[in-house]
Amino acid sequence: MLKTPYAHRGMVTAPHHLAAESGLAVLKEGGNAVEAMVAMAATIAVVYPHMNSIGGDGFWLVAEPGADPVAIDACGAAAGLADMDFYRARGHATIPHRGPLAALTVAGAISGWMAALDLASAWGAPLPLPRLLADAVHHARSGMAVTGGQAENTRTKLDGLRHVPGFAAAFLDAGGAVPAQGARFTAPRLAATLEHLGRAGLDDFYRGDLAASLARDLEAAGSPLRAGDLAAHRARPVVPLTARIGAGTLHNLTPPTQGLASLMILALFDRLGVARGEGFDHVHGLVEASKRAFLVRDAHVTDPAYMTRDPADFLDPAFLDAEAAKIDRARALPWPHRAAPGDTVWLGAIDGAGRAVSFIQSLYWEFGSGLVLAESGVLWQNRGVSFALDPAAANPLMPGRRPFHTLNPALARLDDGRVMVYGTMGGEGQPQTQAAVFTRHVLFAMPLQAAVTAPRWLLGRTWGEESTNLKLESRFDPALVDALRAAGHDVELVPDFSDLMGHAGAIVRHPDGLLEGASDPRSDGAAMGF
Repeated sequence: MLKTPYAHRGMVTAPHHLAAESGLAVLKEGGNAVEAMVAMAATIAVVYPHMNSIGGDGFWLVAEPGADPVAIDACGAAAGLADMDFYRARGHATIPHRGPLAALTVAGAISGWMAALDLASAWGAPLPLPRLLADAVHHARSGMAVTGGQAENTRTKLDGLRHVPGFAAAFLDAGGAVPAQGARFTAPRLAATLEHLGRAGLDDFYRGDLAASLARDLEAAGSPLRAGDLAAHRARPVVPLTARIGAGTLHNLTPPTQGLASLMILALFDRLGVARGEGFDHVHGLVEASKRAFLVRDAHVTDPAYMTRDPADFLDPAFLDAEAAKIDRARALPWPHRAAPGDTVWLGAIDGAGRAVSFIQSLYWEFGSGLVLAESGVLWQNRGVSFALDPAAANPLMPGRRPFHTLNPALARLDDGRVMVYGTMGGEGQPQTQAAVFTRHVLFAMPLQAAVTAPRWLLGRTWGEESTNLKLESRFDPALVDALRAAGHDVELVPDFSDLMGHAGAIVRHPDGLLEGASDPRSDGAAMGF
């Protein structure tokens, strides 16, 4: 997309166009933003299987006009059997990245759909659940075209995945080859599972016949997860974290997500008083603000049950003032720094009544654990590999503990009356891309689609990259690149429209009801309105 689409009755954006179409169809049928999002979440779990699954986690921000935003934490905890001795007894000093032993946390995504639909039930007569899942069922059963991203990720990650139970049967063709871009891809077992959830209800994933099936297959494969872990899981309604900047109020998710870092970056940058976008002060300022925020994040953010500090302490104006004062306006703080990978989808929706949803759903790494359950066809996440088998670590493995999450959907209520939902996939890059899109559009008046399309940067790693330097897409002005290097940044140029930079999107609603949307040309997505 090159130009920002506009509409009044509803707008959706997703990194796959079929998911966006599912959401738009629900809005046209009178559904609300949450219902549209569930339809998109189900569809994208089918058509973008390397990036997300119903066997993963999710987080929601929902804002209704005249009410405070509500957040939903649909993050699954570590299995009751998943302790350090469990892995050491099997000869592992670290948690394996792939396979059944990497499938050690409950998949929370479906519980988030359920909690969001419960919240939206107060808005009027709901659309039937089978209708919301219908597109996903159709695409899984009848087939969809393999994207370039799915083909490339299957090819590049195959060595670590081909022997994981169920992976080859689900993701390779009948001859055992990687499906080419454009090939028809079907997931008949997943279609039947989604159809069953439409009939039985979403709770069946945790406490019904489907739960029993999932538990049998997980145990048979060698995962520590059991039926009791599924039955004990519930999504959590939480009060979002909030930060005030000159343009308005920012909202994001609480720990165990890195939403705190996303808010800190924008709050710190706001204190720098940068007057012009796209120059050295803009890019350097956001990179240095990211470093300050990541230092706080990695020192403190984990399962909130184990945190010793209130995350709101780090959004106190006095603390932010002191952190902003530590930023050198001319020189880069020495880096590198530990980073975490992540593969995810972000989706946004705003309906005609102004109800706004910012949503993110993830498997952690591309294809997650790689484990595809035999009966249900569900691909399970590997979010739990972020735990350490070291009791002195910041995020040690414990039964029932929730893992650190890079996921963090964002929402802003601006003082001029606009509401903005925005986000991206991309692990460590998520808060940085959020900051780039937000500052370009809100602070420096760049058109919304242009703010997403413009060249981006990434400090740290994502999409399997191990380096922690500052990567810039090659469309940046060479003079800016030279200035960043002269300031001490370890700059690496990467190709234009690189997947390294994530798949971002945004929707803005104006006070008069005008909607504008944006979708990332780095993805297979679309922003659609009516």
